Amino acid sequence: MPTLTLPRLLFLSFLLRLVFFFYGLYQDAHSTFKYTDIDYYVFTDAARALSRNQSPYTRETYRYTPLLAFFLLPTTWPDWFSFGKILFALSDIVAGWGIYRVLLRMRGVTERQALWYSASCWLLNPMVATISTRGSSEGLLGVMVIGLLWAAVNRHAILSGVLLGFATHFKIYPVIYAPAILLWMEVEPSFTLPAILSRDFITTNRVMFAGTALGTFSGLNARMFYDYGQEFLQHTYLHHFVRLDHRHNFSPYSVLLYLVSSPSGHSEVPFAKLAFLPQMLLCLVVPLVGAKKDLAGTMFVQTFTFVTFNKVCTSQYFMWYIVLLPFILPYSSFLQNWKRGLVALGLWVVGQMVWLQQGYELEFLGKSTFFPGLWAANLGFFVVNCWLLGVFVEDVVKRSGKGIVVAREEKDRSWDTGFRSYSGKPTARKPGNKSK
Repeated sequence: MPTLTLPRLLFLSFLLRLVFFFYGLYQDAHSTFKYTDIDYYVFTDAARALSRNQSPYTRETYRYTPLLAFFLLPTTWPDWFSFGKILFALSDIVAGWGIYRVLLRMRGVTERQALWYSASCWLLNPMVATISTRGSSEGLLGVMVIGLLWAAVNRHAILSGVLLGFATHFKIYPVIYAPAILLWMEVEPSFTLPAILSRDFITTNRVMFAGTALGTFSGLNARMFYDYGQEFLQHTYLHHFVRLDHRHNFSPYSVLLYLVSSPSGHSEVPFAKLAFLPQMLLCLVVPLVGAKKDLAGTMFVQTFTFVTFNKVCTSQYFMWYIVLLPFILPYSSFLQNWKRGLVALGLWVVGQMVWLQQGYELEFLGKSTFFPGLWAANLGFFVVNCWLLGVFVEDVVKRSGKGIVVAREEKDRSWDTGFRSYSGKPTARKPGNKSK
C-alpha cells in the first residue's frame, strides 16, 4: 500500500474537489435540485453590481464585506461563472496544508499523524469539499484562521494582529479569538485572573497585537464606510444582531425566530439581540481556563461554543470549528476511548439527519413540522453539542503537555528541545538546556 505523503494528500484532495466540481456542473444542468448554493448566486450578483460601479448591497440579502464581491469579480467575465467555486476549493487545500504545518508543531504528533489528521478532518472530508464546491466562502475564512493560528503560536504579534483584523472584517466571529491570543502572547511563569488587571500584563507584544488588529479592522471598515456608507455597516455587521433567519437553521432559537418573524408574531423579550449574551460570555470564559495550556485547542472550543449557542446555525457554520478540530484530536478523550468517540460522531451525524428529515418535509413536501418535530430536532441536536462541548472543555483543561502547539523559537523561556521543527525533525538542543 503506498505511503501517504504530503504531495499525495494534496493531489487526492485536489482530485476530490475536482470530482465534486464537475458533478455539480452536471447536476445544475440536468436536475431541478441545484448543486450550487443559493449564497453563491448572491455573491456573484453582488460582484456583477460591483463591476457596473454599483453597490454590492443592491443585491438583496448580500450581508458580507464588499471585499468578497471584489474577489469574485472574475465571475462576471464570459464563461468564468464558476471562478468563485474554484477559488474556494483551492482555499480549502491551502487551509489543509496550513493545518498540516501547524500540526508538526505539536508535542507527540508525528509527521504521519499530522497527515492523517489533516486528511480525515479537512482535506479528504467530503463534507468540506461539498460545501466549498457548492460555492460557500468558508474556505477563504479557513485560510485566514489557520494563518492566524500559525502567526500566534510563533508569537508574531504584528502579523497576528493584521490577520485577526482582516478575518474579523471578513466575517465578524473571529474576534472571539482576541482574548485567547492576548493571554497566549507572553510566556509568564504563572497565570491568575488578578494578573490580567496588573500593569505587568501590558507588554510590548500584546500592545502591538491589539494595536495592529484594531488598526487593520478599523482601517478596512473606514474605507468601506467611505465607499458605501451606512448600508455597509447595516448589512455587514448590524444586521447580524437582529436577524431572524429561521430557514436551514439548526439552532434551538429557530422556531422562536420563525414565530417572531411572522406578521402576527410579537415578543416582549428582544431575544434576537439578547441571544448573543450567553455565547459571548462563554467565549470569554474559555480562554481563562485554556489559553495558557493550549491556544489551538482553546480556539477550537471557543468556535464550537460560538456555533452551538448562535441563534443562526447552518451547515456552513460547522466548517468554522472543523478547520480547528485536528488540533484537539491528538489528546482528545474521544480518540483515547474509540467507542466513546464513535458514539459521539454517531450522535452528531444522527442529530443532523433527524433535523434534515424534518426540514425536508417542511420545505419540499409543504408539511408544517415546526412543532413538535423541528423544534424537538433542534433541541436534540443542541443537547448533543452541549455534551460534546463539555468533553472538549474537559480535554483542554486537563492538558498534560502532549499536543501543545509551540513556537519555532521561544525567546522568553527554554522549552523542551524535543519539539519538532517544520521539517518534522527534532530541533537541536541549546547548550545548557535540559529537557523538562
